[in-house]
Amino acid sequence: MEEILAHISHVLGEKITSHRPVSGGDISSAYLLQGSGRRYFLKVHGSPSAKQMFIAEQQGLQAIEATGTIAVPHVHIVDSLGGKSFLLMDFVESRRPGESDFRRFGRELAQLHQCTRSCFGFGSDNFIGSLPQSNHSCDNWADFYWKERIAPQLKMACDRRLLQHGEIPSSEMALELFSELFGEVKPSLLHGDLWGGNYLIAADGTPYLIDPATYYGHSMVDIAMSRLFGGFATPFYDAYHEIIPLPENERSQIDLYQLYYLLVHLNLFGGGYLSSVTAILRRYF
Repeated sequence: MEEILAHISHVLGEKITSHRPVSGGDISSAYLLQGSGRRYFLKVHGSPSAKQMFIAEQQGLQAIEATGTIAVPHVHIVDSLGGKSFLLMDFVESRRPGESDFRRFGRELAQLHQCTRSCFGFGSDNFIGSLPQSNHSCDNWADFYWKERIAPQLKMACDRRLLQHGEIPSSEMALELFSELFGEVKPSLLHGDLWGGNYLIAADGTPYLIDPATYYGHSMVDIAMSRLFGGFATPFYDAYHEIIPLPENERSQIDLYQLYYLLVHLNLFGGGYLSSVTAILRRYF
């Protein structure tokens, strides 16, 4: 750790005067660093894929940051040293959100989703949790969502004997259903993993997004994930949908977009998520 801190001090040109462990690193060790004039958040991990995961996180945060719509912690360093990879970003002092904070958060997320481009995907692949997430460019949302999101997770679940092949819909069936229920979709810049642990409300009320799995996709993907485990108050949705109205097939879209995240959790954590996955598969296929 001392070697990493010395390297950080050298790169920043700023002495790190203290550090202590904090929560918030999820699968990594996390530390609060005190510099001579500001505080930093450091994540450290020793796995072989850690640096690539941190690079992907940096790329996602920078893509969101570049839009100027909603805040993210600024990333200062991604590097490896002594067999460990690390990511250094600004530390955000957070507080419990109130109604006005949720309204601002909803507005700013909608503004992020209004940042579009001509195709779905992202400039590089990244991760959803610790699982790889492919982002090959595609002009059609139904194709992208099946080939880049649902099909790979279904295959992984079958390979791990968590699902049976007979439970897997055909490509033709899935693409027909997706095309019907999703309709015309514009590629929006997404957070990509928007559960309640991946946002902060700063002490001054500024909403921050953290730990993204960023790509261009349907804006309802972020809304569906936000509704899966809770943590978002009604004013958040009210403010969001004042800018981006609810789609006609809201319930079906939420189910099918939550299917991706439930499959991810099934593949990461096992059978506790099986009944939720199979319920959606049976309902729609």
